[in-house]
Order: sequence, then C-alpha cells, then structure tokens
Amino acid sequence: MARFSYIGVTSSGKQVKGEINASNKNEVISLLRKKKVRPVSIKNDALNIDFSFLNKVKLQDIGRFTRQFSAMTSAGLTLVQCLDILSSQTENKKLASAIKQVSNDIQGGSTLADALMKHPSIFNSLYCNMVAAGEASGSLDVVLTRLADYQEKADALRRKIKGAMTYPLILLIVAIGATVAMLTFVVPTFAQMFTDMGGNLPLPTRIVMNISTFMQNYFFVILLLFAGAFAALAYYYKTDDGKLKIDNLKLHLPVFGDLERKSSIGRFAQTLSTLLTSGVTILDALSITAKTAGNKVLEKGIFKTLEKISGGLTIAEPLKETGVFPPMVIHMISVGEKTGDLAEMLKKISEFYEEEVNAAVDALTSIIEPVMLVVMGGIIGGVLIAMYLPMFDMIGTIQ
Repeated sequence: MARFSYIGVTSSGKQVKGEINASNKNEVISLLRKKKVRPVSIKNDALNIDFSFLNKVKLQDIGRFTRQFSAMTSAGLTLVQCLDILSSQTENKKLASAIKQVSNDIQGGSTLADALMKHPSIFNSLYCNMVAAGEASGSLDVVLTRLADYQEKADALRRKIKGAMTYPLILLIVAIGATVAMLTFVVPTFAQMFTDMGGNLPLPTRIVMNISTFMQNYFFVILLLFAGAFAALAYYYKTDDGKLKIDNLKLHLPVFGDLERKSSIGRFAQTLSTLLTSGVTILDALSITAKTAGNKVLEKGIFKTLEKISGGLTIAEPLKETGVFPPMVIHMISVGEKTGDLAEMLKKISEFYEEEVNAAVDALTSIIEPVMLVVMGGIIGGVLIAMYLPMFDMIGTIQ
C-alpha cells in the first residue's frame, strides 16, 4: 500500500484535499468516487521528492500557469481554489511551491499582487503591477489573459531567436573541435615525417606546423586565457557601465544589430501597450517597461523619457533622443498621444515589429549558415592542403 495526496471537488462544488492509502491511482479514484468526490489531482507521496532547488522557472511555465489561472477565475472559482489546484498540478516544483505560498498568503489576508511580489525571481514587476491593476479594476481574469498572451508571444520570439542561433553555433563548435583535433593529432604526424625527409617546406606548411607546435605546447594556457577572458567579460557585463557599452555595441553590430534593435523596439511596444491596456498609469508603465527592456541603452532612454514626462513633455520627443527608435515609430507614438489611443498604436507597432523580427531571424539564418560552412570548409581544407603541398612537390621532383 502506498500513501497518496489528493485534491478533489464534492458534488456541492466544495474543494477538499487529504491523504489516502491505496495500491495505485485507480484505487484512489475508486475510493474517492465512493465518497462522491471528483478527483482533480492525485500524487504518490513516496515519489514526490522535492528537487525545486534544481529547477528553473521558464517563461513558458509562467505563461501556462497564467493561462490556466485566467480560465479558472473566469469560471468563477475563488483565488485560493485556483491556486491550490494549480500548485498541485504544476510540474515545475519551484513554481508549484511559490504558488502554494501565494495561496497561503492570500488566506492570511494578503492581496494577490502583494503575495506575488514576494517571489520576484518568478513574477517580475510587470506581472505584479498588471495583477494589481486587474484587482483594482475588478477585471483580473481579463488582465491574466493579456498577461498570458504577452508571455506566450515573448516566449515564442525567444525560442525562434534561440533556434535560429543553434545550428550556426553547432557548426562553429564542430569547426573549432575539428581544427583543434587536426592541429593536435594529425599535423604532428605529418610534421615528423617531413622532418625526417628534410628539405625546404612550403610556407603554408611551415605556418600550419608552427601553429600546431604552439598549440601542443600551450594548449592549457590558451584554454585558461579564453576562460579568463570570458569570465572577465561576464563580470564587466554585470556592471552598469559595462552593460551599457556592450548593449550599445550589440545595437551597432552588422546583421545582429538590426535584429537586436527590432526585438528591443517590439518588446518595448508590446510591454507598454499591455500595461496601459490593463489600467496601469503611464508613469508606472514606463518605469516597468524600462526595467524589462532587456537592453541598457533602451532602459536608460526610457528612464530619461520618464523624467521629462514628469516635467510635462510628451513621450515621442524624449524617445527620439535615445537614437534607438526609427522615425516611423516616433511618429506613430506621437499620433497615438494626440488621438488618446496610445495603447492601441503601441499594439500595432509591436505587431509590425514581430513580423520584422521574424523576417530578420530568417535572413540571419540564411546568411550565417552558408558563411559558417564556408569558414569551416576553408579552415579544414586549408590545413589539409598545407599538409599535402610537400607531397605534391615530392611527386613533381620524382617525375
């Protein structure tokens, strides 16, 4: 016999939970039905080992939770009922634990937004402020639906960009691995043979042999230097000045810079539109948007815009000074302010840039793949030709 935890609903609609001993889940279902309880969630306590400290809550997990939460609140279930059911059926242990704590806080008298704010690593300021606006306006289910839409779009964009970069990255790793293997294992064999033969070697052969000797002698030093450079760059990127300079460089890179700029503008428009539509004030919406911008240059520009708006200026002119937004976007924002329909105009901008980012990702993929193949073939082919040149010379001499 094993011990199972369950959550169920009685025939009167009341939620009940408890523990029961049974041989398997089917027996638990049978026992609960005899009690006129419809099971919602059943878990084997013996198998319910907590590995939440290893889990990372992904945007996809939060989006799924938000979508289900919205559906349940629309169906008329109380917040505590929704959260208890979701905590029991959420696969991510870290998220499930956070949802359970949120439920306990609400039962203790806290609002949903305040309870969510206690978990900033999972529910960011955008999420919490939109929920607060939904609670204040009495339209929490509508706000949760908007949040779910926002998160699903953001997750889809992130996965598309990551997917586009996966294949080129694999090619790069293969090219580096093949080159290192040839210089470390293949070239030394040829080098010893050429040394025994004597005579003058072609310049390309001597260059490749010298690189091979250098790598054999200082291989671990090179690895340490690369690791140190990567660690130093990562540390520098964590500083405000470093993040600002690197993010600015990302915006001006050829090909990649265009993708970074378009995705940043699309994210800005989508976030600000979602917040304004949900009833968040323009000042709070801009502050939240700045913190979730994902690019330090854009974040700094939005905060400057926030300062100038507080002084009575419009949004369009300060945003223009950032140098990130193209004239079309500035003009559309200006029109949205004048017509009093800024949220809708921002939504149109986000939809336009969503298509632009998709096109930019496709273009980037089509450019990178052949370039990587040519580079990989050039490196490996160059090493092989350099090693075979002395043999061609020998064949010519013999003939």
